[in-house]
Amino acid sequence: MSTLRNKVQLIGNLGNNPEIITLDSGKKLVKFSIATNDSYKNAQGEKVKDTQWHNVVAWNKTAEIIDRYLEKGNEVAIEGKLTSRSYETKEGEKRYITEVVVSEILMLGGK
Repeated sequence: MSTLRNKVQLIGNLGNNPEIITLDSGKKLVKFSIATNDSYKNAQGEKVKDTQWHNVVAWNKTAEIIDRYLEKGNEVAIEGKLTSRSYETKEGEKRYITEVVVSEILMLGGK
């Protein structure tokens, strides 16, 4: 059961082109978002489409593969874990962000 802790699997489409960053240490980081879609029927029986956006990051070799082969609109399956962090804006406001850190990615097809 310990392998099921903090595990996320998502299938969705990239909402933007991946942004690659090379850190001073030489490590590579890529950031992008993916949209997942769900649908349900409301009280009136109408089909409602619900889109959720997820912030995604990947490191090193995985980051390089994503940067090389993926672009906005591509469908992917990702597996990873959730991480949360906070930061302060220039105005002194505290902001929180939750991201999926990718451990595996599968390219599923076109846009």
